[in-house]
Amino acid sequence: MSGRFLPVSKSEMEALGWDSVDFVYVSGDAYVDHPSFGHAIITRLLEAHGYRIGIIAQPDWREADSIALFGEPKLGFLVSAGNMDSMVNHYYVSKRRREEDAYTPGGRIGARPDRATIVYSNLIRKKYKKVPIILGGIEASLRRMAHYDYWSDSFRRSVLLDSQADLISYGMGEKSIVEIAEALQSGIDIRDLCFVPGTVYRTRDISGIYDGIRLPAYEEMKAEKRRYGESFLIQQKNTDPFTGKTLIEPYGDGTYVVQNPPQKPLTVEEMDDIYGLPYERIYHPSYEQEGGIPAIKEIKFSLVSNRGCFGGCSFCALTFHQGRIVQVRSHDSILKEARAMTQEADFKGYIHDVGGPTADFRAPSCDKQLRFGVCQDRQCLFPRPCGNLRADHRDYLELLRSLRALPGVKKVFVRSGIRFDYVMADKDDTFFRELVSHHISGQLKVAPEHISDRVLYYMGKPEHTVYKAFADRYERLNKKLGKKQYLVPYLMSSHPGSTIQEAVALAEYLRDLGYMPEQVQDFYPTPSTLSTVMYYTGIDPRDGKQVYVCRNPHEKAMQRALIQYREPKKYELVREALIAVGREDLIGFDRKCLIRPRHQRTETEKKGQGKSSLYQKGQKKKKTIRNIHRKKERPKQGKQI
Repeated sequence: MSGRFLPVSKSEMEALGWDSVDFVYVSGDAYVDHPSFGHAIITRLLEAHGYRIGIIAQPDWREADSIALFGEPKLGFLVSAGNMDSMVNHYYVSKRRREEDAYTPGGRIGARPDRATIVYSNLIRKKYKKVPIILGGIEASLRRMAHYDYWSDSFRRSVLLDSQADLISYGMGEKSIVEIAEALQSGIDIRDLCFVPGTVYRTRDISGIYDGIRLPAYEEMKAEKRRYGESFLIQQKNTDPFTGKTLIEPYGDGTYVVQNPPQKPLTVEEMDDIYGLPYERIYHPSYEQEGGIPAIKEIKFSLVSNRGCFGGCSFCALTFHQGRIVQVRSHDSILKEARAMTQEADFKGYIHDVGGPTADFRAPSCDKQLRFGVCQDRQCLFPRPCGNLRADHRDYLELLRSLRALPGVKKVFVRSGIRFDYVMADKDDTFFRELVSHHISGQLKVAPEHISDRVLYYMGKPEHTVYKAFADRYERLNKKLGKKQYLVPYLMSSHPGSTIQEAVALAEYLRDLGYMPEQVQDFYPTPSTLSTVMYYTGIDPRDGKQVYVCRNPHEKAMQRALIQYREPKKYELVREALIAVGREDLIGFDRKCLIRPRHQRTETEKKGQGKSSLYQKGQKKKKTIRNIHRKKERPKQGKQI
């Protein structure tokens, strides 16, 4: 095993004295040998088990020979779209093309195709008819069963069928990929690999499955949306490795897509081993002349301390990908990585982040999870913390203290999400005090998402009173410590359940705070989330009841505009929304009004005003408007909330 980069060309392979490779890893991302990239973890892990790996990063999918750099591998091709779903990587929620790809040299766009997993796999199958193809990564993981596809507004089959691949390794995949490699090495045919946890396979014979759950057939779900909601709920209840059952999804031609239960969570020792592999921690040097890989800036001096999340937000796919059981690295492992980080030439003394999907989760939510799994019929934090929840920040606090005591470390920041309801559930406020005192860079970003309890219910988030209590406590701590630090809330518009009325209520809340957010996320329907099921079906599968869904692009623009009602370019949209719901009382000169009457607006306020019709045509560019209002009218951007 060596710390050198793995080969990305035949010449590099031959320089290592290899005449062939066991696996070729095809990735939609550029090659970055850092453990924040899935391709780095999987390839280094296979290398550690004695396999030879070649990497083809961002092949030209228009050229058949682009995936033949190493010839036919001995054991198979591993295919991933990259760290993001390729469609999310390419398009805003408006379906307008993004201007930059942070996982491509120089940030240029167009280096990977739409639906990269399918395109790459079909390219391989065209060239090599019988070679095993194993899919992985978040795109394949979240599209492993039939799913709603927002970009085509259609109900699609499992990606396994459309790609002509043999197997999907879903989730994080470390245990399953090693088991797959060992099985192939021993001579087992890929078609017989139907027993590996954490995998999905296709078959025409399900007679050997004795404890499976038969899902609604693809054709049924396509014909009746409600059936898809029923299927999703079954899938969601079987994402736990201890209690999950084999799931069987029938297709009309006699094919079945079969999902084995998830792989078991990694132990602390296994996590340490994986993050202790000899990563170069930087992108391949061939990208230097193009400006490098922009994504490295966010993660080079950050530390991954955990994975998995029991937060259970409806719009998040982590339950389907990493699962609800939190897995952690040891302090020794993280401190060892941090010490090595301080020796890098461009380290300035600042560790940018210590966390994971949720920074302050450092253990399973209760003692029973590692023996019996997570509950199928309840969440750990929603609608309120479970009585069995163990809200304890002591281990995370000890880790942060150790990191900030390292020689050469000036500051340790916490920037990945803090779960504010988990903080409030902890009766000991020592962590909260030290977070405010030592680990915030002027602003703490949190995700209340909305203020309407009705919308928050559909989001799987706590009631607004919990966030308000957190914000009040945060303000008191800052005053007590003599700090001037602020909360920056992430807010979401157009989530299922949110009407114009809820958007107006949120605008009034922001008005009362004197705050205008610079960032607002329109709800983005991505595969394998509860919120996306609601968006597609118009039904909350948890109770089978109808839910309002905002699908009209113009209404979505109005909901977003209301949250940023002070922006001059949003004026016409805000006015139209207020009139539409009979809230003309918010148009006027009273301090409670959101906007002035049209004929009384100043020239400064009119400057740059866009036409709302541009939203409908998808032509309006996203811009942050700063310093447009006169000083006396400008919102207080730093107000504590």
